[in-house]
Amino acid sequence: MGIETNLVDLKGKEFSELPSVTENSNNNSNANSKSITSTNKNNKSKKNRRRHKKMLLPVQKLYDTCKDVFAFGGAGVVPSPEKIERLRSVLDNITPVDVGLNQDMPHFRNSVARRNPAITYLHLHECDKFSMGIFCLPPSGVLPLHNHPGMTVFSKLLFGTMHIKSYDWVADGPCNTSSSIVNPSESKFFLLISPLFFLLKAVQHPEMRLAKVKVDSDFTAPCNASILYPADGGNMHCFTAVTACAVLDVLGPPYSDPDGRQCTYYLDFPFTKFSADGVSVPEEEKEGYAWLQEREKPEDLAVVGALYRGPAIVEH
Repeated sequence: MGIETNLVDLKGKEFSELPSVTENSNNNSNANSKSITSTNKNNKSKKNRRRHKKMLLPVQKLYDTCKDVFAFGGAGVVPSPEKIERLRSVLDNITPVDVGLNQDMPHFRNSVARRNPAITYLHLHECDKFSMGIFCLPPSGVLPLHNHPGMTVFSKLLFGTMHIKSYDWVADGPCNTSSSIVNPSESKFFLLISPLFFLLKAVQHPEMRLAKVKVDSDFTAPCNASILYPADGGNMHCFTAVTACAVLDVLGPPYSDPDGRQCTYYLDFPFTKFSADGVSVPEEEKEGYAWLQEREKPEDLAVVGALYRGPAIVEH
């Protein structure tokens, strides 16, 4: 109760009931004391809030930022440039220690002899607006070429070296051309033998589409977070671990089969392997294009879940 409340109480009294000068002086002294106490409490509260902001753990700050950035998001909705840069800045400052990781963990060792090492996924958070998780890849681990329908995705390499190859669809490029795309090295010979065989070879390549290479490089931590968008930025990508490495992924919105956001996998073929009517690329640019073909989830892909043991995230 502060000075304002005392004044309101006094206004409700009759003049005849007002206290003597001595009593009034004492009351004013008490009121001032209470006001000072209240002010001190408010100052302490403000200091505590400022201290809380300073002590905010990086992973909690990441969650809070994601919650704001994707608050009004949805499939195909890209956050504003300001919000994208804010989230990128938070991710750029995340370290392995901030999420409880170190390179000696079993997730980063090839414990079982297999063609493609198993990849471990640490789940941090998921809601209908966004998801946060970490992929832990042992040496030679591969996340095969896949897409992110309607999503904005941030990927932060926490440690290690990784090769990333990504693609975007060519605008107005050929699609659904299963009957018009053929392997020219095979067609010249087999067309002379059997026109039927030529047609059969053509339809063996369903859903072939032309894509342009966005990234094809090695990345070594520490490095800035990469960002892909629903229609560009390398929406389809493949991760290959050159050394043991970990990638923190933020997806907005996350995959959702009921909402039509399934993960689709692809095979990629050099541009020169096939030809299509009306498609021409200068010789010096051919390596920058590829044909992508939908495929089933690779049988040798093994992604196993493990418990996230980093700092707790307070969801709100």
